[in-house]
Amino acid sequence: MKKSYIVIIGLGIALATACQNQKADSAAEEVVTEESSVKEIPGNYGAELEVAGVVSPAEMISVVEKEGNFEGKIAGEIKEVCTKKGCWLTMDLPNGESMRVTFKDYGFFVPTTSQGYPIILEGVAVLTETDVETLRHYAEDGGMSKEEVAAITEPKREITFEAVGVVIKDKA
Repeated sequence: MKKSYIVIIGLGIALATACQNQKADSAAEEVVTEESSVKEIPGNYGAELEVAGVVSPAEMISVVEKEGNFEGKIAGEIKEVCTKKGCWLTMDLPNGESMRVTFKDYGFFVPTTSQGYPIILEGVAVLTETDVETLRHYAEDGGMSKEEVAAITEPKREITFEAVGVVIKDKA
């Protein structure tokens, strides 16, 4: 009977020690994972891109207006980024409008602090009409006030871009 108690106590101590070591290993793993997820802003996001064959946003606009869509690479600068997780960005176009860029199948995101960086995008641009609900959602993600969000009452006809890959370059 005494042997049974000793075995049970021994197993209890071994189990308690193993759990504590596992917790320590898990905490160390979390720190390593957190550190490795911190990435410098310049770099490739999504599909790897060749930087050859890039056209200007003005050329892209011309093709979209003529054909309804554009497939290829363009260069620009990040104006805004989704402040929640980097799931979209905007860039100014030479026609005075802003173009929203989303990422194919939400397969990747860009850093939420990447405003002002030069970029190269590869993907498809189309002329679309964005509904009020979606515009309000983007406005909230962009950090607009409740009053500014409520002021959005009309859909917007605009060029949108779905990127398969993004290269964020160093600031000049």
